[in-house]
Amino acid sequence: MKTAIIGSGVGGLTAALLLKKKGHDVTIYEKSNRLGGRLGFIERDGFRIDKGPTIVLLPDMLKDVLNEAGIPEEELELLQVDPLYRLNYPDGSHFYKSSNLEKQLEEIQRVFPGEQQNYLRYLKDMKERFNKGKQAFLDKDFVNKKDFFSYQNMKILLNLKAFHSVRKSAEAYFTHPRLQEAFSFQTLYIGGSPNNAPALYSLIPYSEHDHGIWYLKGGYGRLVSILTKHIEEQGIPVHLQSEVTGLQFSGKRCTGLTTSGRAENFDNVVFNGDFPGIHRLVNNEKPQKKRYKASSGCLLLYFGLNKQYDEADVHQFFMPDNFQQHMNAVFISSRLPDNPSIYTFYPSRIDNSLAPPGKSVLYSLIPVPSGDKINWKDQEEFIERILDEIETRGFPGLRDAIEWMEIRTPQDDQQDGLYQGGSFGIAPTLGQSGVFRPQVKPFAYEGLYSVGASIHPGGGIPIVMQGAKLLSNYMERVMTR
Repeated sequence: MKTAIIGSGVGGLTAALLLKKKGHDVTIYEKSNRLGGRLGFIERDGFRIDKGPTIVLLPDMLKDVLNEAGIPEEELELLQVDPLYRLNYPDGSHFYKSSNLEKQLEEIQRVFPGEQQNYLRYLKDMKERFNKGKQAFLDKDFVNKKDFFSYQNMKILLNLKAFHSVRKSAEAYFTHPRLQEAFSFQTLYIGGSPNNAPALYSLIPYSEHDHGIWYLKGGYGRLVSILTKHIEEQGIPVHLQSEVTGLQFSGKRCTGLTTSGRAENFDNVVFNGDFPGIHRLVNNEKPQKKRYKASSGCLLLYFGLNKQYDEADVHQFFMPDNFQQHMNAVFISSRLPDNPSIYTFYPSRIDNSLAPPGKSVLYSLIPVPSGDKINWKDQEEFIERILDEIETRGFPGLRDAIEWMEIRTPQDDQQDGLYQGGSFGIAPTLGQSGVFRPQVKPFAYEGLYSVGASIHPGGGIPIVMQGAKLLSNYMERVMTR
């Protein structure tokens, strides 16, 4: 059974290993000169900082899928980060999130007195919802749409209040607006607004407290080298700088692909690019009727610093006076926010392998609109304001400490093939979740499959890897029919 994988993001690499174990003769085609997709490093002058994802969530899911792919968890050196992160407010106050129950209750008592019982009620309800939601939605594909609309699933959806927003779900538990934000902004991890991402995604903020936040020693991008090592050990051929320009069909079956002007025959083809891009390869597919909604974009700033900040937290969020205005700017009016929220990642606090002695690395992310309404060549003033905020509110003397800085915008992401420059695949809206999201078998064509952040079950490294597992299991069922 010859299987081609187009693209080498974490979904494609994981699928390659899983399918190889099931007896497939797998070949990977990658248009760039490296494996890993958006997971990788910015490396410069002895510094190394993650290019994309930083926060490791759902560690058990990550390890379970890797184990199934033949990678023992001993190859991952995961360090737990607790407190999870610090939320900094413009008035100088702050609030720590923690996966330690006693510490979190003490912190809630310090900052939001009277909300402790609300938090305990939240944990109790969400634990049950997480377990049911994972089993019903993360552990299943919905190629057969009837599987989604079962009586049991509809009952779980009602229990999850999935037709409410994540923000509305938080409001049902907490009275203080800042606490409501603290338990709903995590939809930004997958490029969605807390105001319209369905409450199914409330499982993300809950999982931080139940499963913790972790850091992969050496950086999340090291996962690529771990996967690549096993790809090589399994003898899976990899063709770099080999862009696939078309798919081959015979009737209702995909029979291969075209690359470098050559047709290659395969029994199965798995597309691991950002899913909307598949339509340009399916030349005989009817014109696309559905217009996908892209996830938010990211303005990313990477720094090599000539000093260390011993008191800085690994993960911090600098919150604005009006978080809602930032969300409206990004998700409604598609403009740059006047007063944005800012995420900073300072892994040098717990990992001295990322920079030369006495130096450190810093990463900052600002949610911004995807699409083409922003001219990123003219945003020097906006970036200067971001630097002012980071320096004033958390990293004093930052400008003088910068040895180098690199900037990445949604325009860069779009040029690299991400749909409309959205950083997380298509957006996690109600109409693009569960059965309404593209599935591992996205079309009626036999032998054509897909995996990645835009495919069910969605974005985030462990979830994409879970999607590769769903793909592998589905293809196995097809083979044994």
